[in-house]
This record gives sequence, structure tokens and C-alpha cells, in this order.
Amino acid sequence: MSFGSDEVNFLVYRYLQESGFVHSAYTFGIESHISQSNINGALVPPAALLSIIQKGLQYTEAEISIGEDGSEKPIESLSLIDAVLPDTVEQRKQSQSKVAQVKTEPVSTNGEETAPADGVNHSGDRMEVEEGLEIPSSKATVLRGHESEVFICAWNPVNDLLASGSGDSTARIWNMNDTTGSANQLVLRHCIQKGGTEVPSNKDVTSLDWNVDGKFLATGSYDGYARLWSTDGQLLNTLGQHKGPIFALKWNKQGNYILSAGVDKTTIIWDATTGRCHQQFSFHSAPALDVDWQTNTSFASCSTDQCIQVCRLGCDRPIKTFQGHTNEVNAIKWDPQGNLLASCSDDMTLKIWSMKQDHCVHDLQAHNKEIYTIKWSPTGAGTDNPNAPLILASASFDSTVRLWEVERGTCLHTLTKHQEPVYSVAFSPDGKYLASGSFDKCVHIWNVNTGSLVHSYRGTGGIFEVCWNHRGDKVGASASDGSVFVLDLRK
Repeated sequence: MSFGSDEVNFLVYRYLQESGFVHSAYTFGIESHISQSNINGALVPPAALLSIIQKGLQYTEAEISIGEDGSEKPIESLSLIDAVLPDTVEQRKQSQSKVAQVKTEPVSTNGEETAPADGVNHSGDRMEVEEGLEIPSSKATVLRGHESEVFICAWNPVNDLLASGSGDSTARIWNMNDTTGSANQLVLRHCIQKGGTEVPSNKDVTSLDWNVDGKFLATGSYDGYARLWSTDGQLLNTLGQHKGPIFALKWNKQGNYILSAGVDKTTIIWDATTGRCHQQFSFHSAPALDVDWQTNTSFASCSTDQCIQVCRLGCDRPIKTFQGHTNEVNAIKWDPQGNLLASCSDDMTLKIWSMKQDHCVHDLQAHNKEIYTIKWSPTGAGTDNPNAPLILASASFDSTVRLWEVERGTCLHTLTKHQEPVYSVAFSPDGKYLASGSFDKCVHIWNVNTGSLVHSYRGTGGIFEVCWNHRGDKVGASASDGSVFVLDLRK
């Protein structure tokens, strides 16, 4: 048996990624020089570290259960800490053998059954949902092909092409326009030049975005390159100016520029036609995590440096800097009119900013763990009334989603059916419904007006991303086990 620190580091890095500790994984990856290892990440299965630990635990259990005389001593299932403290296990066994063990169900002092000590409902592995809300398997199309976790997915804005990006160093385009129920997939391999030949980059695809008319797909990768693809899977351009992983990229509405954010602390506006760097902005003091266009030439960026910078093409300094968060800022989003900017952070707060003032308009504190992402409703208040107040949704590691009425700075609804961190939320095109995806493997669909659960579906892996198609009758989701699935909500 032999293994090196590179292999251990890679498995720890993957475990951090799969557990949702994205920024910890990034920091660990940099410090342990993951990018310089020769390990082909596409071949390493999900949950590899846990799998190998589990095997080690089983071996330790077997070892402890065999006495010095070769006789077998029955032992209870070991915990991971037990496995590294075999002497303590032996002492506990000896003390337990002196006391008769009576197995009883836990009962509270008022005669009601108490919850298990771990706080988890073990009555079944399925989520508790109301009658008739669960989406039947006949309405779900599971798309297999990725060889690693699928971090992101996005629908084409004009037809039912679903793009997905994975840790297997590929993006894929799934054609869901086919009424036969099967989905053709185009594999977009992310390769780099080595010695005059193209080889797989073996790096995660971290971000993707369709342009406004759905003709082009842009992807960002941990290999430091952004790439431009056609809908038939052809690589049109490779954008190489970042020095390190790209964390986010977005098309502007006009479709002539692409914006990206990277670990190199910079943001770049690219000319979509030529693929050249139009302007690079170096105003953050730490990795830039997210970007969002305000207009076709101005944008905001956020960073682990706890700051938000608003920049404009042609300006050599930020036109505004927002400070107030006390931990890294995970995501930023302009409202549909570009008047207000929402930000969310590991400091557990959600803040609303205006270009008219330096301090935040609202400091919304209700979540009790990190807030991973946010989304604005497209129309406001879950109605077809464009003048209704805008709603903001926030997804947190505290397992809840909150809906906020931003004008008053109040929380309208707290959505509490998830049991693990919520990584993604998305409003339907008409703003009436919200989809949420969590690491409890569930996608829930909620009524925005009432906050009630409308539909629920349990997949086979933790959900990283959810998204609606342009008609609002299908929801796509991507998961940690390499699956992508589409829920058909048509009656």
C-alpha cells in the first residue's frame, strides 16, 4: 500500500467541495497546490474520501472484534472517533458488560415520544410533504452522463436546451425539446494546450451563462479560461487573461460583452466578438466571487475582501464602493431596473444598496448561518402587476429560504421544509413561484404570495442549482452525484 500527500489533499479538497465549503475548498486547493497535481479528477467518484474512510472503519471494527485468542467478540457499530480510540472502546465494553442493558424507546416526561438525540427524523428517508404535492417520477427526466458533481445548470432563454457544468471538466447541452422523453447530450470538453496537443484540463467548470438570444453559451473554469460555445457544441473562442480559477461570468443584455470574476482578484470585460480582454479591473484585495451587470457597460463585483465595487467600462477607478459586510460576500444581484443592489454574505446578513448613498438601505438580519445566494423576483409580489413591490429571495446554510419585501425591509415568508443547506433559488418567469434546491436532495416549489409548498421532488444527490425554462413549465436541477434532472410541471 502506498499513497502520497497529493492524493490525500485531493480527496480532502473534493470532500470540501462536495460538502458545500466552496471557499474553504478554494483556499485549501491553493495552499496544497491541487492545480499542480497529476490526478485526473474526472475519474475520482463522488464521496471518495467518505467511502475510503468507511472501509477503514469496517476494517477497524473487524480488528477490534477479534480477541487475542482468535475468538470473535461482538461489538456495537463504531463511530469514527471510536475507531481511533480502540482502548476507550474496550474499556466501555467492559463497563457495559457489568450492567444489564434494557432497550426502551425514548419517552419524555410528559409521556410523548421524544426526538432522537441527533435531531433527525428517522421514520423514513423521504421528506414530509403534504398529500398530492410530490412530483411523480413519470414527470421527472433524469439525465446521466457527467462523471462528477454538477455544480451549475441554466436553460437557454429561447428554447428547451439545458446547459450543465461539472467537476468532470465538461459542460453539456441537453436537448429537452424532444417530445419522446429522451434527451440528446452534447459534450463540451474543456481542454488546454500542452506541447502542441489538446488535453483535458481536469478542472471544474464553475460557471455558465447563455447570451440573450440563446445563440451562444459562455463557460468559466477552474483552469482559468472562459470559453464561448455555439448551441451545437462547437468551441468558438477561448478567453485567457485570468491568472487562476474563474468563479463567475455573465453576458450583458446587449450581448456584446462578457464579464468574469476570478481568484486573481480581478474582473474582466471581454469583447464577445473577438474574445479579447476589453478592460481588466484590479480593485479587490482578495478573490472576486461574483459579478452582475447594472447596465450594458457598468457592473458590480463582490469578494472575499468583504467589499463590493461598482465599475464602468472606460473608468480606471470604481464609481462606487460599498462596505459594511463583516465576512466574505458570496453573491450580488441588481434588481431588474438596476436601481438597487442586493448582497449576501457569510456574516449571515443580506444588505440592500443604492448608488445614491454610501451606507446600505436595508441591513436584513434573520438567517442564523451563511447566506449562499439571492434572487430578485422578475415582476414583483408574485403577481402580473409590474408596479407591485419587488420580492427578494435568500437561500441559507441554515436550511431556510426567506422572501423579503424590499421596499419595507420586511420578511414576508420563511420557507422551512428543507433539512440541509439551501444552495439555489430561482423565480419562475411570471414571478408567481419559487424553486429551491438543497443538499437534502430535494427541490421544492413554493407559491410566492402565500409561502406555501406547491410541489416537491427528491433526487439522488445534493442539489447545487435550480433553474426555470423560459415558459415557466419546466425546472432543471443539478446534483452532487453527477445527475441532472428536469421536472415537467405541465398539467
